[in-house]
Amino acid sequence: MNKSLFNSNSTIWSLDYPAVMGIINLSPNSFYNSSIVQLDQLLERVNTYIEEGVDLIDLGAMSSKPGSNIPDAQTELSLLLPAIKQIKAAFPNLILSIDTMRSEIAEQAILNGAHMINDISGGQFDPAIPKIINKYQVPYIMMHMRGIPKTMNQPEHLNYTNLSSEIMRFFVNQIKKFKDHGVYQIIVDPGFGFSKSLDQNFELLANLHLLSILDCPILVGISRKSMIYKQINNDPGDALNGTTAAHMLALMEGAQILRVHDVQAAKQAVSIFKAYTKHKVINLS
Repeated sequence: MNKSLFNSNSTIWSLDYPAVMGIINLSPNSFYNSSIVQLDQLLERVNTYIEEGVDLIDLGAMSSKPGSNIPDAQTELSLLLPAIKQIKAAFPNLILSIDTMRSEIAEQAILNGAHMINDISGGQFDPAIPKIINKYQVPYIMMHMRGIPKTMNQPEHLNYTNLSSEIMRFFVNQIKKFKDHGVYQIIVDPGFGFSKSLDQNFELLANLHLLSILDCPILVGISRKSMIYKQINNDPGDALNGTTAAHMLALMEGAQILRVHDVQAAKQAVSIFKAYTKHKVINLS
């Protein structure tokens, strides 16, 4: 087990690994309806997550469900800002991540108290985002995706010669671009379900440990996704057991942050993983 110290807009905070990030989705369009939160339900959901032991919250107002359209910036911001203000007023010490691809929204979120930015485009959608991350010195979650949510699962985006090496090359190139802009607090997310087939998702999971060479914390977002519910011939609402099994595999492969819909179940998986690794013999020689 280890810990990271982060600088976020002149505030220092720490994150113990493995950490659990609770998802809050403000968009009315989601593959998992139970994840959608109305503004009048927001504080109740956050409080439940806190009671269940959440380490940080990821708040988003743009659906990334396959085939989704990207909302305009004003629509996204009109959903996000009131929610950020509510959360900061009620839970000032809670670590808050904002799920957005836009630099102007990232800036407004940070100015209103957000601690980090989670960008599913990995810096490809808005070339100005590294400047904003550097300006405020906040951690940045860089995810791998080809295309945009509307097009990401088209055949040309699922065509890899070598999945792991191509994802690695993406991160090496993007991390260099961000470091050239003075951004060093980077978390990587390989983007399960984003421009990957069912089989490619499991290939990625089995080889997740390869990303450790990047020397960045690894975030995994597989909660109730199609790679889980299609594999078990079910639907997102009945995919918790499959998700927990996949979370354990991800932890064993080096995941340090789990982005989840079900905080309590994920925290229990982390507890079992910690007990297991505490007694694991690494080397007998």
